[in-house]
Amino acid sequence: MDFASFGRLVCLAAIWGSSFMFMRYAALPLGPAFLIEARVLLAALVLAILALYLKKQMQFRQHAKHYFILGFFNSALPFLLFAYAAQTVNASLLSVLNSTAPLWAAIITAIWTRTMPTINVQIGLFSGLVGVVFLAGWHQLTVNVEQAIAILAATIAACSYGIATNYAKYAPKIESYNNAHGSMWASVVLILPLLPFMPIRDYPNEQVIGAVLVLGVVCTGLAYLFYFRLVSDVGPSSALTVTFLIPVFGILWGHTFLNEEIGTNTIVGAVFVIFGTMLVTGFSIKQLWQKRVL
Repeated sequence: MDFASFGRLVCLAAIWGSSFMFMRYAALPLGPAFLIEARVLLAALVLAILALYLKKQMQFRQHAKHYFILGFFNSALPFLLFAYAAQTVNASLLSVLNSTAPLWAAIITAIWTRTMPTINVQIGLFSGLVGVVFLAGWHQLTVNVEQAIAILAATIAACSYGIATNYAKYAPKIESYNNAHGSMWASVVLILPLLPFMPIRDYPNEQVIGAVLVLGVVCTGLAYLFYFRLVSDVGPSSALTVTFLIPVFGILWGHTFLNEEIGTNTIVGAVFVIFGTMLVTGFSIKQLWQKRVL
């Protein structure tokens, strides 16, 4: 991995890590449905403009079923659940729970294929479970039912990403950019019927509007471009290392801009989750270093 690719990797982690902070800003006044509808619509518009410039055709009608399945599990459902959780749970915890997605993907793969995971994967899954217990089982959270439900919602969101990962293995082979573009428009359609049932609570101020714009345009639309460039340059396995960096930035932004306390449970839980994810994904620092471009 050369310096430019490493820089893009860090930038992507910083962008995705900040998404939880912006959801914390906007989730309470807008509610989950309006916030995420705005997020996916802005992302879809950004990707549509770029598709025109790059002359890419996503062929929505031809692959509509695929885009709706991918949009539901990879965007609409997890985005909504994280937005719901962001009303109660801090950005630091959300970013760490998000990083458990590869763990859920491994569990679903084992169930789907009816195969026993390797020892490393089993250790990784156990480590991830311990990390989540540290994060969610802390004494301040166990007495608060609302927070417990929010943590469960965020965990299901991460599981949804795991379902999307497994689905992608058997899905039609479509260009990554078109997958992102088509799934965003499908998400817009899927979330739309929820708007009357989750109305806006307060008129959004400039801060909230700014958070939504950054969340949709930068954290969703433009972030996909960073990710696809990384996949193209260094391959999907190396690009997946962004998973390990997102909690670092999620905790950093939450502490810096939202004055969130970084407790011992957050640090210990994050270490267990990241270590478990590394084992499950087979990530090796040595192999990554050997593949670097001098």
